[in-house]
Amino acid sequence: MTENPTPVILTELTDDGVMLLTLNRPERHNAWTLEMELLYNELFDRAEADVRVRAVVLTGAGRGFCPGMDMSVLDGASSGARPWPTDLLPPRTRPMSFPKPVVAAVNGACAGIGFNQALMCDVRFAVPHAKFAAAFSARGLVAEDGVSWILPRLVGHGNAADLLLSSRRITGSEALTMGLVNRLVEPEDLLPAALAYAADLARSASPYAMSLIKRQLADDQARTFTDSRDHAAALLATAKRAPDYREGVLSFIERRPPRFAGLGDAGNDGNDGDAGGTVATGDTEPPPGEKASEPAETSS
Repeated sequence: MTENPTPVILTELTDDGVMLLTLNRPERHNAWTLEMELLYNELFDRAEADVRVRAVVLTGAGRGFCPGMDMSVLDGASSGARPWPTDLLPPRTRPMSFPKPVVAAVNGACAGIGFNQALMCDVRFAVPHAKFAAAFSARGLVAEDGVSWILPRLVGHGNAADLLLSSRRITGSEALTMGLVNRLVEPEDLLPAALAYAADLARSASPYAMSLIKRQLADDQARTFTDSRDHAAALLATAKRAPDYREGVLSFIERRPPRFAGLGDAGNDGNDGDAGGTVATGDTEPPPGEKASEPAETSS
């Protein structure tokens, strides 16, 4: 028996510093497996440490994004087997702790763990016919991975209750109305639009500032307005000591594109006082995998 050489997640680093991650099991509509989960976490770790990577776009090969856990895993788990070493794996929340922007390009079915990963991205693009579903109640499960915390903050308590309790499917159009997705794009324009958005962030926004803002968006959910305001003042003092502040001002005055350093570059590693976080430093080799090619079509 020969091992399949094709990785379950494809990678491509663009000239603009955008890492494209493509879930690559199109014959199974990119259903989630243990192999995929391990590689997913590894690729995010490497992208965090690579100063060339300034943003990530996550999508699926073929006609699906990710319909959830592979049914073979669910079948084994529901019958009493233990096919998944949950206690040995990190939480499935890697995009939330990733200090660089993550954009989801939802091209089709997005349910279960796929739904969770899309919600954990910072911005979501979708096609009108994309199908979103939490799916947990229909499988006798609860809202996993902190989704009951994230979803109400995106769509409000009533919509979150509707989606989680009913497990009903909604289209990309309804998801846009709810606020679940940020932009609706035709299929042929989805990936170019998501990549262009991420590339604009990579070119025009300070990686250091974006890492601090991501932390603010997450941490301030548990703060009062006054605490959030006071913490922002402390972060502002830290940001003003970083080189990106001077570069941002100079580029505006000189009417030119900014030349911000990447996270991990000297003097811009995110490890100054309270703003430190989990930003890794230093160059690494490019993430493993292959350049994402035009995804193959599969039946829905």
